[in-house]
This record gives sequence, C-alpha cells and structure tokens, in this order.
Amino acid sequence: MDVEPASGRGPDAGGPARRRFVEAVGQVRRSAWMEITQARIDAFADATDDHEWVHVDRDAAARSAFGSTIAHGLLTLSLGPHLSRQLFALDTTQGSADEAAHSGRFAYGLNYGFEKVRFTAPLPVGSRVRLRATLLSVEDVPGGIQVAVEQAFEREGTDKPVCVAIGLARLYY
Repeated sequence: MDVEPASGRGPDAGGPARRRFVEAVGQVRRSAWMEITQARIDAFADATDDHEWVHVDRDAAARSAFGSTIAHGLLTLSLGPHLSRQLFALDTTQGSADEAAHSGRFAYGLNYGFEKVRFTAPLPVGSRVRLRATLLSVEDVPGGIQVAVEQAFEREGTDKPVCVAIGLARLYY
C-alpha cells in the first residue's frame, strides 16, 4: 500500500508509530472475549440516562422475545476503543509532540467518527463479545494519521456479528 506523507513532511513522517499502522493495513485481528454483565449495562444506562426496560428490567426482559436484558447497541459500539487497544499499538505518551516523536509513539489519539454503523443482532446479558477488526486505511492528516477500521463485534457461539461499523480515529504525534 502506498501512503503519502502529509505535505511538508519527509518520507519517514511519524516514524515507527506510523509505519506500524501502514504495515497492518488489511490484517484481520481479534480481541480477547469480554463478558457483558448486568452491572456494565446498568452503568451505561446511568451514564446515558437510557433506562429502556429491555436493558435494565430483568423481569420484564425475561418475558420478552429476548428472554433476558440486552446490552444497548451504543454500549457495544463504545467498547471499540478499549478492545482496539488490544489489537493495535495505540500506546501513547504524555508530554510534548517532540517527546512522542522521539519515543516512536503517538502523543494521543481521538475518535473521529463512524461510518455505516449497524446493530445487527441483540447482545444478551451474560454473553461474551470480542472485536474482529480490519485496518482498512491509513491517511496522513496535519500532525498525525487517520485510520479507518472495519469493526465487527462478535458474540461467542453465533455466526452473525451483533454490531458492524467502520470506525475512524486520528492519532497525533
């Protein structure tokens, strides 16, 4: 893959931090499994003020078509940054951009957005989920890179992912 450095930068712009991402384009990676607990669902409901009964009312949800409470779709999607850190060298360093550049790491990373988000199946409480991620592209932006990652959140024991999205992140030197 040919990735052009940002204008005004040499061919080694970003050094080893950038190079690790460029070399990972097209690779499929899977995170460790993570259990979805009712405590996590309840904490997400409290943080977002989304207390829809199917997420927090165990008795009502047990009588529903789902048979139990289910995780919020946005809870599932929000696990992406945590699970991605297991898959990609996102180690950042506190301090100046110069310190980050000399350490071969990024100074910081930010979520930039999502494309094509779909919640394709429920994620019942007690399920285990993992992230299958494919780095689609690396693009230079002023001060860093933008990466696009195809994310598929897989539920253990099923073939259909519970959420699919293309996540965009910006990593700065």
